[in-house]
Amino acid sequence: MISRRKFTQGVVAAGVAGGALSTTTAGATTGAGLRAGVHTSLGPIKRVKAGVLETAYAELGPRHGQPVVLLHGWPYDAHSFVDVAPILAAAAGYRVIVPFLRGYGKTRFRSAKTFRNGQQSAVALDIVALMDALEIDQAVLGGFDWGARTVGCIAALWPERCKAIVSVSGYLITSLEKNLEPLPPAAELGWWYQYYFSTERGVKGYTENWSAFNELIWKIVSPSWNYDAATYARTAASFDNPDHVAIVIHNYRWRLSLAEGERRYDRYERALATAPAIGVPAITIGSDFDGAAADGKGYRDKFTGKYEHRVFAGIGHNVPQEAPKAFAQAVIDADNL
Repeated sequence: MISRRKFTQGVVAAGVAGGALSTTTAGATTGAGLRAGVHTSLGPIKRVKAGVLETAYAELGPRHGQPVVLLHGWPYDAHSFVDVAPILAAAAGYRVIVPFLRGYGKTRFRSAKTFRNGQQSAVALDIVALMDALEIDQAVLGGFDWGARTVGCIAALWPERCKAIVSVSGYLITSLEKNLEPLPPAAELGWWYQYYFSTERGVKGYTENWSAFNELIWKIVSPSWNYDAATYARTAASFDNPDHVAIVIHNYRWRLSLAEGERRYDRYERALATAPAIGVPAITIGSDFDGAAADGKGYRDKFTGKYEHRVFAGIGHNVPQEAPKAFAQAVIDADNL
C-alpha cells in the first residue's frame, strides 16, 4: 500500500537515473551487484485454511528452522521475495513462509459471504491466522508496502508473535484521521490512483486494465529497476484473482474514509488509531522511493526497542526484489539484534 506522501516523491524520482546500491553508515552494505536476482520460481505453492481464507503460500528451508514470514504489497505478489527466500533458506537455515495476501494469487476466501475487506487489521489478522495454522508461535516478519503496514500492525497489536521485524519505509500504520487532512498540491498529485479508485469509472478501469495499470505503477515507483517482461508476467498472474479488484478498491477507499470497515475489526483499529509505538527489535529501510523521508528520522521515535535504519540509494519501491541480498541481510541482522 503506497504512502500518499511517498508516492509523489516516487513520481519525481522517476525522471532521475539510479546509481549503485549504497546505504547509510547504519547499514554498511554496498554494491550494484546486490540488484541482481537469479531465481524465477518460489517452488510449489501450498494452501492452508487460515481464518477466513485458504491462503496460498510458498515455504522454503528446514521445517524446524527459525520462521521468517515475508509480506508483499500492491501491486506486487510473493515473487517480490523470489530471491530473498532462497537466500534465507539456504544460507541461513530459516524456515521461510511467503504468503499471497487476500486478493492475490491462489489465495481464496473460504466463504462467498465474507465481505471483501482490505482494511489493515483484517490483513494483519490473516497473517496471524496463517501463523497459527502453520504452528508458528513467533517469527521474524519482513515486508514492504501493504506488507510493511501489516508487519507494523502485528508488531503493535501482537508483539509476542514477532521476534523481530524488517519494515521498508518504516512506520506505515494508517491513521484515518490524518488521511482526511489535505496535502500540498504537488503531494496530492501522487494520490491520483487513489482518487481514481474512489470513482466507479476507476473500478471499471482497474477491472478492465489491471495488468497495464499495475505495470505503470511499477515503472513510476521503481524507475531504475530494469526488470524484464517475464518478471512482471509472473507477478501479474496473481492479479487474476476473483477478489483482487474488490480488495484493492476497498483498501484505498477505506483509507480515505470512503468505505467502512467491519465491526469485528473495530477494536483493533481503535488501538492502531493511537499510533502505537513498536517495541520489538526492528530494522527499517528507506529507498529512493521515500525521497526526503528515506533517512527515517520522521518515524524514529515510533520504534522503542533495538533498532537500526538503512538507506538503499538507487533502489525503488520494490526493495526485496530490487535489492534481494541487502534485504535478506537485513532480515538476518534483525534476527540478531
